[in-house]
Amino acid sequence: MEYLIAFIIGGLICVVGQIMLDVAKITPAHVMVTLVVSGVVLDFIGIYDGFIKFAGAGATVPIISFGHSLYHGALQELNQTGAIGVANGMFEVPAAGITAAIAFSFLASLVFKPKG
Repeated sequence: MEYLIAFIIGGLICVVGQIMLDVAKITPAHVMVTLVVSGVVLDFIGIYDGFIKFAGAGATVPIISFGHSLYHGALQELNQTGAIGVANGMFEVPAAGITAAIAFSFLASLVFKPKG
């Protein structure tokens, strides 16, 4: 059942993004920024952690979770080092995910040849 819930929730987040592209006619960059900021706002209000407990990977894999990670990193550094560490904290927590995405993309580019 966990897999089904994760699939449905993750799919619904993607549907929202697709509707924003098709109906609102906004650019993919605007959709991405909107979803990242939505993750920050939902985490700020205190909703996103409960959403993760309910949806699991359906809430942690999409781009909306990146905003959640940025917010948590900034808040963690704010509590430890003060306002000066906020910018550093935003990139410290999600750094592992970003690094993994870059590394796996590079490895995939070595294995597969693009069609031209």
